[in-house]
Amino acid sequence: MHKLSPAPGPVPGRDAVAGLRRLGPLQWLGLITGAVLLGDAVVLMARGMFNLGVTLPAVLGLLFMACSLWRSAIARRLRASAWLRRAWWLGWAALAMWLVSLLVFWAHLLSASSGLPPDQPVQAIVVLGSATRDGQPSLTLAQRLDRAAELAARQPKALVLTSGGVDFGESESEGAIMARYLQQRHGLPPERLLMEERSTSTALNLAWSLPLLQARGVEPQAAIAIVTSDFHTLRAGWIAERSGYGQAFTVGAPTPVTIRANAWLREYFAVISGWVLGEF
Repeated sequence: MHKLSPAPGPVPGRDAVAGLRRLGPLQWLGLITGAVLLGDAVVLMARGMFNLGVTLPAVLGLLFMACSLWRSAIARRLRASAWLRRAWWLGWAALAMWLVSLLVFWAHLLSASSGLPPDQPVQAIVVLGSATRDGQPSLTLAQRLDRAAELAARQPKALVLTSGGVDFGESESEGAIMARYLQQRHGLPPERLLMEERSTSTALNLAWSLPLLQARGVEPQAAIAIVTSDFHTLRAGWIAERSGYGQAFTVGAPTPVTIRANAWLREYFAVISGWVLGEF
C-alpha cells in the first residue's frame, strides 16, 4: 500500500510572483508610482535630507504600494464595513483635493520666480542662505550664488550681502562660505561684499540684513534684489515686505532637477507654516 504524498506547501517566492501576475493595470500603476516615490525619498535621506518634501513622498509611496499589493484583503474589509468604506473614499477624495491644491500652488510659484525688470537698477543684492556641507555651498546654494554673481555683473554699483548663520555640524557661517565662493569663483571684490552670519530662517535673513545695509548707506526704501531659489521667491517677497523692504525685487535661481519636486513640495508646507506663524 503506497503512502499518499503530502500536499505541497506554499512556496513564498512562487506565490509572490503569482500575486504580481494577478495585478491589474491600476494596481501596477500604484505599485510603480509608489516604488518611484519611495526610491526618491530613500536616495535623498541617504544624502542627509530629512524634511516634509522627502518624508511625505516616502509615506505616500508606501501607501500606494500597500494598496496595490493587498488590494484583495482591503476590498474584503471594505465590503464588511459601511463606515470603513466611507472613510476610505473620503480619504482618497481628500488626497485628490490636496494634489489639486499643490498643482495650483506650483503653477503660482512658476509665475512668481522673478520679479526684477531687466532695466531696474538696484542698490544692493541680498543672497539668502541654504545648506552648506564641509565648508562648501550645497548645489542649491551654489545655484543662488551663481545667479547673484550674474546679477552683480550687470549691476556693478550694487553691494552684495550674503545672509545665513552656522549650520548644524559646521564651523563657518553660511554668510562667510557664500562670500568666499563669490570671491573665489566669480571674482567679486571684498569691498562689494557684506556678510550677515547669525540668521536661521528667511525672516531672520531679511530682518538682520537690513541694518547692515543701512550702515552702508542703503535705506529700506531703496531698490534691493533678493536672490533665492525659484520655489522660494513668493514667500521671500512676502516676508521682505513684512520686514520693511520698500522696493524688494525677488530673483529666482533654478532648483537642481534631482530635488526640484521635493523642494517645491516642502515649500508648500513652508508657506502654510509662515502664514500660521505670522511671518507675512
